[in-house]
Amino acid sequence: MQEFLQYAKIHRERDDMDNKNLKGQVHNAMYQNLRTKGWVAPVDILLGMGVLSQADYENWRFGKVPFLERVCQANLTQLSRIMHEVRIYAMAHSLKTSWTCYHQWGKHKDRRLRFSKSGDEKIEHSYATHFVDSKRVAELKEQKQDE
Repeated sequence: MQEFLQYAKIHRERDDMDNKNLKGQVHNAMYQNLRTKGWVAPVDILLGMGVLSQADYENWRFGKVPFLERVCQANLTQLSRIMHEVRIYAMAHSLKTSWTCYHQWGKHKDRRLRFSKSGDEKIEHSYATHFVDSKRVAELKEQKQDE
């Protein structure tokens, strides 16, 4: 029994470390995107963390992949944690939500893209929600006008 408790403690500590690392990566990606563009989409975070490659993203956008989660280099638990941290960061920084409909690029541009295998509406909505820092967007527009 003692060995099991020690094993459980080690794994719990490792999971805590993994979660802290994941949280840091998500928050860094959120910060970088907001700084650059004034808004951020969950796919930007996945790309920025290396969970999603640019090539796989483009294949999904062109309809060559049935759903985005299929080509992410993370399991569903990790993706769920990433999405949770995105929402936490957005709430902590009072970001405005903006739902965006993702349509296929190229042929069949009217075809709506799927993010998840299940197609669950809450999951789909979560992936399609962008977060906007209105103040930063205004700053960026002002900088562009000054150029």
